[in-house]
Amino acid sequence: MACCPTSSSTELDVRKTYKLFVNGEFVRSESGRAYRPDGKVNVPRGSRKDLRDAVRASRTAFPGWAGRTAMNRGQILYRAAEMLDGRAAQFVQLLGGGARARRELDQAVETLVWYAGWTDKLSQVTGTVNPVAGPYFNFTIPEPTGVVAITAPEVAPLSGLVRRLAPALCGGNVVVALAAESQPLAALTLAEVL
Repeated sequence: MACCPTSSSTELDVRKTYKLFVNGEFVRSESGRAYRPDGKVNVPRGSRKDLRDAVRASRTAFPGWAGRTAMNRGQILYRAAEMLDGRAAQFVQLLGGGARARRELDQAVETLVWYAGWTDKLSQVTGTVNPVAGPYFNFTIPEPTGVVAITAPEVAPLSGLVRRLAPALCGGNVVVALAAESQPLAALTLAEVL
């Protein structure tokens, strides 16, 4: 005698519930609100307090990320590209499958790899010695600015987000990203990768 029936009529339809990614942790939205962009999963709707918490956490994390060497930031971005490529099947499925989804994933991976290579070259390319009249030197050296806010595009939600995210991280900035409302799953899963 079985303790639990195995009939398909008794199975519960449990939808996956995503969480916000703040300060390296997945947290529930303060408001508790959620929506279903595709009818299958629950996606949190962040509140103003959630946004304030994300900005506060980013400001706290900024000195640590900006203080890393350019080479170390490049290694981290390259590792993120490897992890994204390692979960290719999952991302292609989230993006709707097919050749177009695979192309978008490949663009996102290539963008991360490209900016990973730029981290240690950025100061040499954009920095300079400025000619001035007088017995002193004038240097221009790029420095991280702090917290950068990014909104993911509705079209190409993964590669578009990575194209906005990678340059900011390459330059030593920290990011608060807002996922596209119509297709948020790629951004939320990217947070799992990072």
